[in-house]
Amino acid sequence: MAIEIRREDPGALATYASVSVAFRVDSVLDVADSGGHFTLRERRIHQPFVKDYDAIPGNGPPTWSDRFPINKWGLFSARLNGSWVGAAAIAPDPTLVPGASPSSAVLWDLRVSPHHRGSGVGRRLFAAAEEWARRRSCVMLFAETQNINVAACRFYEHQGCVLDRIDRAAYPAFVGEVQLIWRKELILGQ
Repeated sequence: MAIEIRREDPGALATYASVSVAFRVDSVLDVADSGGHFTLRERRIHQPFVKDYDAIPGNGPPTWSDRFPINKWGLFSARLNGSWVGAAAIAPDPTLVPGASPSSAVLWDLRVSPHHRGSGVGRRLFAAAEEWARRRSCVMLFAETQNINVAACRFYEHQGCVLDRIDRAAYPAFVGEVQLIWRKELILGQ
């Protein structure tokens, strides 16, 4: 499978959004905090469901330019035979993650089509985002996900990220969802 990673411009957000971000939730991560040291324990749930953050009004990629200066962001596509199978958005704006240091970038979004998950597409997009951040002299990369997205949490762990902090009250409309903020130190010149 020859995946091609390309830089995209903000005009591609509608195509970007064509890559589904929806995922099936059949387990969650229970998070224990012991003085800043986190333990994650996976727990099966009795009623699995599908979560699609793009389905929340005002949340999908086509609306980002209404809230953010995306012309300064790094937007990437992963293509297979010309078709989009993944996408990533990285922002040079540490204010998107409370408490991030000034020389940080935020991986705002990373998505892989359901048929291509687990095939290395996400890893390639993450590497492109890291490189983009390093070229802008960022020394830290942050990513946010939720305890209901077990696959994303495991993915960030495999990319060398560590759980930086949690917020149990970040999503008042979604009872039981815990915000997880991951960070990865970037070594410049690598």
